[in-house]
Amino acid sequence: MRQRTLFAVIILSAMTFVCSAGTIAKGVWTPSGCGAEPTAPKVNQTTVDNYNKSVTTINEWQEKVGIYNACVIKEANDDNASIVKSATERQAKLKILTEKVQADTAAAKALLDKPEVKK
Repeated sequence: MRQRTLFAVIILSAMTFVCSAGTIAKGVWTPSGCGAEPTAPKVNQTTVDNYNKSVTTINEWQEKVGIYNACVIKEANDDNASIVKSATERQAKLKILTEKVQADTAAAKALLDKPEVKK
């Protein structure tokens, strides 16, 4: 049972490191695995032919934007899950440490509050 638990912890830890994607700088999150954000094309209305060509370019751009947006959403969700997991683990660790210090303090106080036995 312990081996299974240890194996599961190792796998989950490895997945956490693989899933982390974006970066935060000066309070702004940026995806790191989605490539460059597609640049919006302009509509060329000088002629009907140019307009039709620009509509084709816009349709291709919209497809790229959809792929980029899906990537951004996935990275953001992965990063959110990683942050929540890490924060929860850290809070649990701090809770255990706090409880231990409180127990040690209570034990020391109880020991010191005992009346001394005189011989």
